[in-house]
Amino acid sequence: MGPVSDAQKRATAKYIRTKLDEIKIRVSKGQKNLIKEHANKQGESLNKFIIRAIYETMERDNLKTQKKREG
Repeated sequence: MGPVSDAQKRATAKYIRTKLDEIKIRVSKGQKNLIKEHANKQGESLNKFIIRAIYETMERDNLKTQKKREG
């Protein structure tokens, strides 16, 4: 792959600005590498792994809430 053109850089920046939100998280020193290694073992990027972890936790929490209401 050659260098990225200025037009492509602008298009990418515009896409990020208009389509994505950013969340910054902090972890203890050394934890990032542990999480990243785990994500790699799962065949995922760090970002994709974190997003999956969030959504799976939200789903699990919602199921717990639903069971409490039913039970």
